[in-house]
Amino acid sequence: MLSLAIIGSGSGSNMQCIVDAIADGWLDARIACVISDVEDAYILERARRHDLPCRYIDCAPYKTKLDGAAEEAMIAYIRETGGDTVVLAGFMRMVKRGLLDAFPQRILNIHPALLPAFPGLHSWEQALDYGAKVAGCTVHFVDDGMDTGPIIIQRAVPILEGDTPKALHERIQEQEHQAYPEALRLLAAGCLSIDGRRVIIRE
Repeated sequence: MLSLAIIGSGSGSNMQCIVDAIADGWLDARIACVISDVEDAYILERARRHDLPCRYIDCAPYKTKLDGAAEEAMIAYIRETGGDTVVLAGFMRMVKRGLLDAFPQRILNIHPALLPAFPGLHSWEQALDYGAKVAGCTVHFVDDGMDTGPIIIQRAVPILEGDTPKALHERIQEQEHQAYPEALRLLAAGCLSIDGRRVIIRE
C-alpha cells in the first residue's frame, strides 16, 4: 500500500480523483497528508472535508522553488505522517535536491502536455499558440529539471478547430483524472521500474 503525501497549490481536482480511486477500492493507497504553499488553496478545504491531515507551509522568500526551511518543513511533515510517496498535484514550484533525496524515485507529477513538448506554465496555451494538432497530459517521475523526469503514462487529446484555452484545458483535465490514479495503481502494484530514462511497466 502506498502512503501518499499530496502537495498542491490550487483546487486539488487531481487529489479528489485519487481520493475517489482509494474509496472505490481501485487504488491500494492511503493519503498520509496534504500540503499546500497557498494558505487559502481549495486543495486544503478538500482535505479537511475528507478528514485528512493537512498543512499550509509558507515557501517564502522563494517564489518559484521549494527550498530552504520550507523544504525541510515539508520533509519533516511527510515523515511525521508516514508518507512514503510524494504526489505533486498542481504544485507550482520546482522541487530541489532535498526532497528528491528524501524520497528517491518516489515523487510523481502530472503535467498538462505531452512531454517533452511544452514544459512549464500554461502548456495548453503553448500548444494552441504553436498550432499543435494534439495536446494531452503526462504523468512522470520527478527529477531536478523542469518537467524532464522519466515518463510513466501519457494521454492524448485532439485540438479541435476553434478550441479555446479553457475548453482544451478542461478536456486535458478529464484525462489527467484517469491517468494519475492509473500511474499510482501501477506503482502500488510494483509494476514500475526505471531504466535510464525509460519507465518499464510490467503488468
